[in-house]
Amino acid sequence: MKLKFEKYQGAGNDFIIINNTDKSINLTPEQIQKLCDRHFGIGADGLIELTKSDKSDFSMVFYNPDGYGANMCGNGGRCIAKYAFDHNIAGKNMKFSADDGVHEACIIDDENVRIKMIDVNGITIFDDGMWTNTGVPHFVKFVDDTDQIDINTEGRKLADDKRFAPERTNVNFIDNKNGFRIRTYERGVEGETLACGTGNVASALCINTKYSNASPITLKTKASRLKVFFEKNNNGYTNIWLEGPAIKIFEGETDKTISITR
Repeated sequence: MKLKFEKYQGAGNDFIIINNTDKSINLTPEQIQKLCDRHFGIGADGLIELTKSDKSDFSMVFYNPDGYGANMCGNGGRCIAKYAFDHNIAGKNMKFSADDGVHEACIIDDENVRIKMIDVNGITIFDDGMWTNTGVPHFVKFVDDTDQIDINTEGRKLADDKRFAPERTNVNFIDNKNGFRIRTYERGVEGETLACGTGNVASALCINTKYSNASPITLKTKASRLKVFFEKNNNGYTNIWLEGPAIKIFEGETDKTISITR
């Protein structure tokens, strides 16, 4: 049996998207690992299944490249919103369910999508950075120059820090060279990605905490730009929106029983 898929990218974050509304697809973690492998599979920062929902237009089921699920992915959410619009599953203004709750999404134009993120109740401040949860946990570290950081080594070290055990954390490095630049180490990917939506949201809120920059805050990823809108109140941040590109790259099909041996 052939597995039909489409591939989308959001600010350089790329995802395999599968329509599983009929629940006919049941991939194992090992199969997801293989599909996401950039040398032996399709290659992606994650795999997303679109399924039916009783609460919204559809549900998003997200898997990291290690084959295991995550509560939310900001750029993945923008990509599946564009996918749903492209396939007439939802209109320009839609709602979809994820493990962290129901999200609103809006198709701005042919390339740009905005989604509403969960409220953030607070930011924990450490001597070496800040931590918050924007659907998944993120540590934000301000540095002089992100180009001088060994992202994979330093990111892995912080992701494994006992402060964040046992769940671990994603790690973002921010500098302020001609505007805020961001590089992100993602757990589950276990390496740097070109962009991370939830990481950009966490970083924008930390920038507001540190520098008092007003909404919206634009961050430069390695491949694009993402814009974060928010409202600040005594309890944290509400009305948080993530905006940026979400574009279809290609579509294809592969063997559903793809070999997982090398």
